[in-house]
Amino acid sequence: MNILVVGGAGYVGGGIVDKLQQKHQVTVYDSLIYENEFRKNVNFIYGDIRDYSKLNKILKNYDAVVWLAALVGDGACSINPTLTYEINSDSVKNLVGNFKGKIIFFSTCSVYGAQEGVLNEESEVNPLSEYAKSKLVAEEILTNSDAIVFRLGTLFGIGDEFSRIRLDLVVNVLVTKALIDNKMSVFGGEQWRPLLHVKDVANAVDHTIESSLKGVYNLHYKNFKISEIADLIKERISNVEIVTTPLPFQDARNYQVSSEKLKLASNFVAEVSLEKGIEEVFNLISSGRIKDINNPRYSNQNFLKTFGVS
Repeated sequence: MNILVVGGAGYVGGGIVDKLQQKHQVTVYDSLIYENEFRKNVNFIYGDIRDYSKLNKILKNYDAVVWLAALVGDGACSINPTLTYEINSDSVKNLVGNFKGKIIFFSTCSVYGAQEGVLNEESEVNPLSEYAKSKLVAEEILTNSDAIVFRLGTLFGIGDEFSRIRLDLVVNVLVTKALIDNKMSVFGGEQWRPLLHVKDVANAVDHTIESSLKGVYNLHYKNFKISEIADLIKERISNVEIVTTPLPFQDARNYQVSSEKLKLASNFVAEVSLEKGIEEVFNLISSGRIKDINNPRYSNQNFLKTFGVS
């Protein structure tokens, strides 16, 4: 297949590109918001997804589009809600209107918000942020298209050798704090998160892109409480102090999900463990391979506050 990976230079895109190019012809279309360069030996087109005249001219050249381009995260999307919908929703409407091939789109399990029980794709949604709301708008736009919509769990780990790591995700940031500060702050700790290694996103795309699958699917590895994540990190970094406070954190999300629908439809199961992701981040931080962990580029929200997107 000839595949266009839109947003393929980022945290999630890096692993997807590496996986797909083993069997397919891959081109990356990216504006390099968080990156200074794209060094992979892969076809590359520099471009903004809002430049419809440029993007629409090339879409016809591809059998499938993997659409990663988005403003991601509750904090990042709250900075400029108008821009959030322009990038996360309006661009998808343009895609559907100008491309009739296979689409793989990434939504988020954050659309479930805060709910009890284990949630599936038929459960009510309860988005608590502009990020989740904008993704739901995009899902609706894709309803009648030939699209797989993956509602991703909370990501962790390292996807590839080149793309920047995100240090604003719960597992990655707790490992970093444990190593740098010898302390992890856990607010409440009873909140549930459906975790997913970033490489399992690539594995799911590779597994389904040539299939007839379409519709909305949860994609996660396992559900963990925040306190359970901290305990597993302490097993790896024994001298760390876990500071638990009953004060509520600003992130009110609390949900567990099932990915049984995807398993039954495609036989795909996410298998990269939380322990493996913890070890990856441990090795990266402890070896001093990041010069300045406080650099805004490692946090979507901090980067956009500092440099913005226009």
